[in-house]
Amino acid sequence: MSVNLDVRRVTDLFHVYADALDRRDWAWLDDVFLEDVRADYNGTEVVAGRAALTGMIRGYLDGCGPTQHLMGNARVVVDGDRAEASVKMRVHHVGAAERAELTYECFGWYHAELIRTARGWRVASWRQEVTHQLGTFDVFARV
Repeated sequence: MSVNLDVRRVTDLFHVYADALDRRDWAWLDDVFLEDVRADYNGTEVVAGRAALTGMIRGYLDGCGPTQHLMGNARVVVDGDRAEASVKMRVHHVGAAERAELTYECFGWYHAELIRTARGWRVASWRQEVTHQLGTFDVFARV
């Protein structure tokens, strides 16, 4: 397999992640993360395992209104069946119901260590690095 194709497939995983969250299609996360993934969300939430990660994400987004996760400027290094990738992110959240006037936006990076599996590339380690925030975290109704 060519390195260029690997870079494209790794980059596409970030897009699948973004679409899964924005569409609330949690099954898509099975195509992004290994079952035993370790994830660190800016040092505030650290979880082990895809089920725990999905549950943590749902805890924030199931009580939130519309979201938009934008990704760009990917940097991917492939080394055989392993890869490291960083992608810039800008994420906008709008509140739901009585919090509909609230917004929260964050900017930064997603960093990932990936492994090629029989089903394609999967994330083994995931880290969100928030560099700037606007709005209020109250947009999330933790469920």
